[in-house]
Amino acid sequence: MHGAMTCEKPQTTGRVAFAVIAVGLCVTGSAYGEYASGRHGWVLTVEIAAGAAAVALTPMLFRRPVRSALLLAALAALSPSATPASTVGTLQVARCRPFPVAVGVALVGIAAHAVRGLWLPMPGLPYGWWLVLVVIGHGAFVGWGALAAARTALIASLEERARRAEAEQGRRVAEARAAERASIAREMHDVLAHRLSLLATYAGALEYRPDHPPERLSQAAGVIRTSAHQALDELRDVITILRDDPADDHPDGVGPPVPALADLPELVEESRAVGTPVDVRDELADPGALPGRTGRTAYRVLQEALTNARKHAPGQPVSIALDGTPGARLEIEVRNPLPGEPVGTSAIPGAGSGLVGLTERVRLAGGELDHHATPAEFRLRAWLPWPQ
Repeated sequence: MHGAMTCEKPQTTGRVAFAVIAVGLCVTGSAYGEYASGRHGWVLTVEIAAGAAAVALTPMLFRRPVRSALLLAALAALSPSATPASTVGTLQVARCRPFPVAVGVALVGIAAHAVRGLWLPMPGLPYGWWLVLVVIGHGAFVGWGALAAARTALIASLEERARRAEAEQGRRVAEARAAERASIAREMHDVLAHRLSLLATYAGALEYRPDHPPERLSQAAGVIRTSAHQALDELRDVITILRDDPADDHPDGVGPPVPALADLPELVEESRAVGTPVDVRDELADPGALPGRTGRTAYRVLQEALTNARKHAPGQPVSIALDGTPGARLEIEVRNPLPGEPVGTSAIPGAGSGLVGLTERVRLAGGELDHHATPAEFRLRAWLPWPQ
């Protein structure tokens, strides 16, 4: 198919002009040879007319190669002047048409030259040898054209592969950028949602209870200021982790600390400080054996669960259960009762995509997360692989 499409492409003016000039020179030389050999009259007239027709048909070989080659073969049966153009036609058909078609055109050309050899024999050359040379010549041109067609098809195939590889590379770059944006959004949500929920809780207390003693108001303002500083510090750490390559910036392996399950007590105390009772049942066999990625993912699961509890069930107790052993898996369960009446619009802003991003984070870590709400309580369960 590639060969069949080659001739449909527009040919350069230089290539067509070169073919016409080359055929014209050969026709002129052939006609002069006939004249020098003593042939005059109607034979020379036919020679010149056939040669002129062959030159005129040569540009058509690049648009309609099969028809033009057959017409040139017919002219070659009348005059030797058309032989150069006829052989060029055979070559062109072999270059841009399927091989069986090229063989058929070559056979027509051989037959035309065989006919011409009968009524206008080649001087000094037996007819049998003349046929042998004609067959060899046409076979060579068919082979040459087929080789050129195969080369053209190979180049077209390589160009197509290059275009596909470039498109695939562009797609991979786009996917990598989308994954990076999702990772940044996930980290930003995990870090800021928790801190901002604390800020919103204390700010709400200041707004609705302005009659608190001055020392309580001062204490709440101090907590807000401390939480804001902590949010900025954690945001800076996240940006540093996402932007920099730890292997380049921290060759000794020492970099900004990342949260892990060992930081759970601090997380629990922050929730208790804003009025959320939290009960923790820790039955882990060896918490220190948790890999860094698993510990960090577990911390984010608990952080999101406590943030959701403060948003949708403020003041309700939260129960956390941890279990697991190395070589098995880490299991996390968080429960909190739901208020009897809807809370309405939460004072804590949210995009509503925290659990979606958390589910994706857990899946990327090789685990699973499930959450569902009943009229009485909200329950979140997650498990993560814990290699030996």
